Amino acid sequence: MATRRETVRRIASAIGSIYDPREADAVAREVVCRALAVDFSHLVADYDTECSIANLDALIEELCAGRPVQYVTGVAEFCEMDFVVREGVLIPRPETEELVVLVAGCVSDGARILDVGTGSGAIAVSLARRVRDARVTAVDISDLALEVARENARKNHVQVEFVKMDALGDMSSLGEFDAIVSNPPYVPQSDRESMHCNVREYEPPTALFVPDNDPLLFYRSIAENARCMLVDGGVLGFEIYELYGEPMCAMLRDRDFRDVEIVKDANLKDRMVWCRK
Repeated sequence: MATRRETVRRIASAIGSIYDPREADAVAREVVCRALAVDFSHLVADYDTECSIANLDALIEELCAGRPVQYVTGVAEFCEMDFVVREGVLIPRPETEELVVLVAGCVSDGARILDVGTGSGAIAVSLARRVRDARVTAVDISDLALEVARENARKNHVQVEFVKMDALGDMSSLGEFDAIVSNPPYVPQSDRESMHCNVREYEPPTALFVPDNDPLLFYRSIAENARCMLVDGGVLGFEIYELYGEPMCAMLRDRDFRDVEIVKDANLKDRMVWCRK
């Protein structure tokens, strides 16, 4: 029987052709941790303990095909919580955690918060957890996404109202909010072929891509809605494509938003734009 260390090495070696060595090792450790129901510190504390993962060959086959590790394990970590993920629903990214922190720091206890295009519910659930007595509403056009998001709210013991609604339509029936937040589709279609196969081939394209000739499509609609849905002084926060920062700011200023600001992520890339009504 192989040890935990040997199992990690076996997985990392098998997927070495599609990941760089550091990422392959991280993916392998994630698979073993999830399979054994241990965290990383417990994994390495007993690295030379023998282990048995019954479906290991099948897991490796899926990873070698490029299937994202989060879809293989069915779980993604976000804001120190576990979220259920399934194919057809976008996998939450670590960078988006910074948007949660930004918005949570801009609102008061009891804030009314709207998450547009909630996907797995990662932003909505995390804000409901972080902002005391928050009243969070989350919308998405996908029935599957809403099903997964509701499951994640239950799993993480928070109350969020989920509504099926199109971000490109009129959302004013939802009422007024102190903050509106969104990580909408923003990747240009022309970037699709250059993306890693585990994103390009497996994650839902409708949650990722926008037309090259109208990259601010979703931002513009959400901003128009926010003009009437935000209270005076309310916060509007977006995750953005790094090349769109200045056009985003110009669009928001044209709609009379104030304190418009680009915020860089931990990798010093333009990642967020926020402003006030």
